[in-house]
Amino acid sequence: MSINNLRKDLSPIETNSMADIVELRLREYLKKKSFKPGDVLPKELELAAALGISRNVLREALSRLRMLGMVETRKRRGMVLTRPDILGAFERVLDPLIIDQNTLQDIFELRLVMEMGIAELLYSRKTERGILELEQIAKKEVNSDNSFRIKNEIAFHGKLYEISGNDTLKRFQIMLLPIFGYVLTLEKKLTHGLVTHLDLVEILKEGTVEDFKKGMQAHLEPHLNRLK
Repeated sequence: MSINNLRKDLSPIETNSMADIVELRLREYLKKKSFKPGDVLPKELELAAALGISRNVLREALSRLRMLGMVETRKRRGMVLTRPDILGAFERVLDPLIIDQNTLQDIFELRLVMEMGIAELLYSRKTERGILELEQIAKKEVNSDNSFRIKNEIAFHGKLYEISGNDTLKRFQIMLLPIFGYVLTLEKKLTHGLVTHLDLVEILKEGTVEDFKKGMQAHLEPHLNRLK
């Protein structure tokens, strides 16, 4: 690829550039040229020359893209565009011990919103086996102590996300489990809404999508009320 063609697509940076400016310019270039995962990027020397910057600055910008999982270096191919791990960075920092209370509250509210909107996916992808496993989890809660009920609370809602069949949603749910468990342990007493887990299972068996939405709202009502 010629330097002149690269210059047309990227345009040199006239001032002393910062890595974030170079990163932005590279992102724009990848979108403009419609790069797809697996496509090979121009060589470092070519990119640096087209942008009018040093290789050190370019490498710093490329390292940011690597951290985001957008590019990687492959043997005998050079840099290629990859399919980014959109949850990877979030996963590494999602720890209740290092997140402030306001952020914990925001994330917990996000989880409640997700569970309120999961009904359509559940009804389109539920199976007899999935419902049976969900029912077995719910039955274990009867007459159990508080700590065991917390574990089953997490297991039950985690199973709902598994039944949804959405891999990204399921992974996000798994990431949020420590947050959900952390919030529950702060409660003096784990309370339930008027609709129990067993009730939700029965609705999933016999009821409609709208029935399940209403049931989930009633089930989460103690937590929703706490947010007011």
